[in-house]
Amino acid sequence: MINISQLNKEFESRVRLGIMSVLMVNDWVDFSEMKGLLEITDGNMASHSNALEKAGYIEVKKEFVGKKPKTSYRVTQTGRTAFTEHLDALEKLIGR
Repeated sequence: MINISQLNKEFESRVRLGIMSVLMVNDWVDFSEMKGLLEITDGNMASHSNALEKAGYIEVKKEFVGKKPKTSYRVTQTGRTAFTEHLDALEKLIGR
């Protein structure tokens, strides 16, 4: 039996769950695409991606395409492991 306190607090937010879910099945995803998929504001996307980057769960790449800035994200191995463990803990919590 798992205790709810064993769940990873970095993934408590619906937005962070969404970001990680998208990145687990895609290589790189850009800011606009992620924001559109999750139907969130620029500010929400920026703050939640910053938190995941600070935790070491995602990598952020900033570049210019032509003269336009482009920000893209991908999951790190640390993030992949942490998110998989979080999903496993959720399954144990609901008895699967």
